[in-house]
Amino acid sequence: MSNPSSTPANPLPGINLRGAVDLSALKNRATAPAPGPGSPYAVDVNEQSFQEFVGLSQTVPVVVLLGSARSNQSAMLAGVLEKLMNDFGGSLALGRVDTDTSPGIAQAFGVTAVPTTVALIKGQPVPLFEGDMPEDQIKSFLDELLKVAASNGVTGNLGGAPDAQAAEEPPLPPLHQAAHDAIESGDLAAAQAAYEKALAEKPNDADAKVGLAQVHLMRRAADIDVAAAEVLRARAAGDADDVEAQLAVADLDVTGGHVEDAFARIVSFISLHFGPERETARVRLLELYEVVGVADPRVSASRQALARALF
Repeated sequence: MSNPSSTPANPLPGINLRGAVDLSALKNRATAPAPGPGSPYAVDVNEQSFQEFVGLSQTVPVVVLLGSARSNQSAMLAGVLEKLMNDFGGSLALGRVDTDTSPGIAQAFGVTAVPTTVALIKGQPVPLFEGDMPEDQIKSFLDELLKVAASNGVTGNLGGAPDAQAAEEPPLPPLHQAAHDAIESGDLAAAQAAYEKALAEKPNDADAKVGLAQVHLMRRAADIDVAAAEVLRARAAGDADDVEAQLAVADLDVTGGHVEDAFARIVSFISLHFGPERETARVRLLELYEVVGVADPRVSASRQALARALF
């Protein structure tokens, strides 16, 4: 998963996210009745109301289901996610987006198929999964999402009660705290320096390694708006040998939730090229594995494909 930065002026470039959504059902959970069908932690959002929902990601991680009213699979997945929102008791929120009526949101996330599920922490996208998935696997993704949120100081609860799991989180090591403080202030260069120093002092610091990979991705993606993304995708489509374009598009795919597409793109490049460019692609792929999470089944599958491509 990617590590969020400080709140950007527009977390989804190319979309004018204005207006408001009624979040009273979420914010006033303490006075709400016990959850029945659906979830008090779920709302429907569109291009006009999405900004306020994004703002909620400063308090809790928000899950965004990009689906279609015409898709039975979308409706079934919405039901599973709503149940899980209730199970998590206000430590997460769900936004349901109908991509038929809000295509701009789908475009901003790079969604090409529905349903696709992503998340936001402090306005920054965190890839989750595409299509349907068993409930227990979805819960595992959400458990991991809460860990990422807690490491970035997002530990709220929409029921007004503190998140017990987050309350038990131990203090961060000083350099890790410095990195997170730098991310909070939008100083990604300082965050990178802090993680690099942590790794210099303790080369086996797995959390610093993941944090550094995430900051690298954030820095690469920071200046890519919708227009630039379209140019990069056109470059990559037109020139299979353009390693810079191929890796940039892979970055975009990871941040947009298309993890398998990103991995497959780089593995394909590696299988067809040799020399320095192949090594550049391999190193980038290993870094993206860290971003997504080395225990993620998509990483395991891609490692097998990478081994075949290399040997």
